[in-house]
Amino acid sequence: MRLLSVLLLPFASWAATTPSYKLSDTGATRTFTASFGEDSDFTGHVPAFKDNGNGTVTDRLTGLVWQKADGGEMTWEKAKAYAADLKLGGRDDWRLPTSMELFAVLNQGMHGPALDTAVFTRSEARYWWSDSPGQRDRVWLANTGGGIGAHPKSESVSAGGDHPVHVWCVAGASVTGRGPALVDNKDGTVTDQRTGLVWQKAPSEKEMTWEQALAHCAALPPSKAGKWRLPNIKELRSLSDDSKSSPSVDTTLLSGVHAAAYWSSTPQVNRPSRAWYVDFESGLVTYEEKATALRVIAVSGGQAVPRTGAKPKPETVTAGEPGKGGKKKKEGKR
Repeated sequence: MRLLSVLLLPFASWAATTPSYKLSDTGATRTFTASFGEDSDFTGHVPAFKDNGNGTVTDRLTGLVWQKADGGEMTWEKAKAYAADLKLGGRDDWRLPTSMELFAVLNQGMHGPALDTAVFTRSEARYWWSDSPGQRDRVWLANTGGGIGAHPKSESVSAGGDHPVHVWCVAGASVTGRGPALVDNKDGTVTDQRTGLVWQKAPSEKEMTWEQALAHCAALPPSKAGKWRLPNIKELRSLSDDSKSSPSVDTTLLSGVHAAAYWSSTPQVNRPSRAWYVDFESGLVTYEEKATALRVIAVSGGQAVPRTGAKPKPETVTAGEPGKGGKKKKEGKR
């Protein structure tokens, strides 16, 4: 027994973590490459909403309750007051969502908007307010295209700008927090206790194209949590901390992560030559052409599992095809 305990000692610091909430899948199900590792090759917690029939919608994964229809365009200050005064569905605990909560409800498998409009009411919003301040008098806004970025409060139409920024309120206790809850596994990895995801502490310093990033992560020796993969965009954004910048991660535990752009496995559904990435300068989520070289961090564990059966043949999408084209300003790029 004594010898056995000594042999097991190097592994005693790592243990599977029960996540504090269920991180929603991105909703991406379409296949755009023959290579294994893109978002649609894995399945996780499928977004699940319940229309309560009283002007509210419950997110079954987080337990949070949302307005079915947003409250319209207004300044950030008025949005906060609106949320504080709102009484809807028998509740009066409405508030503006955190950036984490707001991004989690988006669906990158949909476009125009990146939101399940079978449950939520379509609106004229281009952005939605969060309660999360950014740097230099900015506030985090979710883009109806599927991204998220920190914008000046003055950009809203009601403040004299040209962006329709709407208020969309949430009720219930937050389970996402404003950033990850990381613990060091003492084996070159860290675990986020909120999501159960296991991350590299010191990822490759090499920049790669999106296809190279998929292959790089799949070829890494497995962690104790399982095989490595390129994270989807919601997994990747969950690593960012709104209280930090340059980089927007905990560098005491993630010393190898830089204030730079990192690929996700999630293609942009309306322009599949592009894929989503997170810029850890601030936590910005936007997109880039897949042929561009960006940094890479691998993830393992969590709820994502490989889909069963043969990988579908990649779709061929023609530029300008209805519903799949149209230029759009990149989130955060001004």
